[in-house]
Amino acid sequence: MIRRILPHPVLSLAVVLLWLLLVNRFAWGSLVFALALGLVIPIVTAPYWPGRARLRSPARILGYLGIVIHDIIKANIDVARIVLFMPKAELRPCWLAVPLDIQAPEAIAVLMGTITLTPGTVSCDLAEDGSALLVHALHCPDPAATVDEIKTRYEARLKEIFR
Repeated sequence: MIRRILPHPVLSLAVVLLWLLLVNRFAWGSLVFALALGLVIPIVTAPYWPGRARLRSPARILGYLGIVIHDIIKANIDVARIVLFMPKAELRPCWLAVPLDIQAPEAIAVLMGTITLTPGTVSCDLAEDGSALLVHALHCPDPAATVDEIKTRYEARLKEIFR
C-alpha cells in the first residue's frame, strides 16, 4: 500500500525540497502544494522507472555529499590558483576516458553531475553502452591518477549507495 502512494520516496522528498527552495520563503500553502507535487509526480512518472536502482545504503549519501562539498571547495581554490598564477605554458588540459563499473543510470547521472559540479572538470559524454565516461580536465598533469581518483573517490562510493 505504501509503495503505491510513495513509489519513489527519494523523488518525493526531492520535489518537496526543490519546490520550497524555488518559492524562497515559507508559507503553509507552499508546503501543502509541495507535498501534493511530491505525491503526484512520482505516481505519474512511476511507469517510466520500471527498473530503477534501489538505494542500498541511504546513510552513506550524507558521507558522499560531505566529500563532494569538500572537493568542490578545494577545487574552487585550485582553479583560482591556476587561473590567477599558473603560466599558460604550464597548463596541462586533457581528455580522460573513465571506464565505469557502475551500471545504474541514476548512479551514472550522479557521478556525471559530481564531476561537472567540481570546478576544473566537466563530464562531456557517456559511451552508448554506458561503459565509459568522457571527462575534460582543466589541468591534469597525471591523467591515470585522475582517473583512479574519480573511480576510488566517487564511483566506489556510488557503488555502495546504489544497487
